[in-house]
Amino acid sequence: METNGLKILALSVLLLLMSCNNKETEVATPNVLLSEPQMVDIMTDVQILENAINYRRGKNISTNNLKTKGYDAIFSHYGITDSILFENMDYYNDNPVMMKRVMDSVEMRFQEIKKGLK
Repeated sequence: METNGLKILALSVLLLLMSCNNKETEVATPNVLLSEPQMVDIMTDVQILENAINYRRGKNISTNNLKTKGYDAIFSHYGITDSILFENMDYYNDNPVMMKRVMDSVEMRFQEIKKGLK
């Protein structure tokens, strides 16, 4: 599980660095290529989880179980592994137009969810 924690942290950092795409090497198409709608669904859930984790951190509440269980639930729900997600993140980051569409859709969906909570 500790390896999952490191990979989850790497995913968080990768999300922040998406706009810094480096074209020195080309990323191969993943064996399991997630569609843009699938990526939107998964990344929306990831954003919700990360916001919940950040909220709990702000309240000085432990996030270890939330992070592990949350990511395990996301992977299970979508029938993927962390490796599949990371390979797809690399692939989409190597295709900035596609990644921008995905992240724009995630942001729109996230804003709709936030409005529904008010």
